[in-house]
Amino acid sequence: MDHAGLGRVGTEERVRSVLLSAEDISRSLRRISHEILERNSNALEDLALIGVLTRGVPLARRIAANLRVFEGLDVPVGSLDITLHRDDLDGAEPEVGASDVPFSVAGKTVVLVDDVFYTGRTARAAMDALLELGRPAAVRLAILVDRGHRELPIRADHVGKNAPTALEERVIVSLQETDGEDGVVIVGR
Repeated sequence: MDHAGLGRVGTEERVRSVLLSAEDISRSLRRISHEILERNSNALEDLALIGVLTRGVPLARRIAANLRVFEGLDVPVGSLDITLHRDDLDGAEPEVGASDVPFSVAGKTVVLVDDVFYTGRTARAAMDALLELGRPAAVRLAILVDRGHRELPIRADHVGKNAPTALEERVIVSLQETDGEDGVVIVGR
């Protein structure tokens, strides 16, 4: 990883470690895909993936592609903007993206997909946004990196990499679709 997609690193921060390479991300997503298949083997026709904007969406699409390769399964994929469901909006006008869930979630097992799991507040906001669309039979959570420091009693069902971090550190995920390369780094001051 040449760090070209790491424009989100602050001027006073430095890369402390490379957590996942492009191949590590691919391997983690293959494993998550297999776990999803195993956990839902008796109801694969009712499975759906919804990525949390921004980087959860390409991860959900990659998992869907894996499911197609592994089982010939065409799982619907949607995208979810959780901005208006966040509890940390500071009064500034939020930048709202467009959710796109072109299927009914009612009665489905929906796997919410995101890049980094931290306090649990994003997952809670995603569940709130999802429930506005209907009542799924079950909601699962697939995460590329779990960095710890939970503030809410929520845990992921499928995790690519557990990476305990210090509170002052940040985990930055770069994906080909959004940043021009794949990789995950930990940065800090």
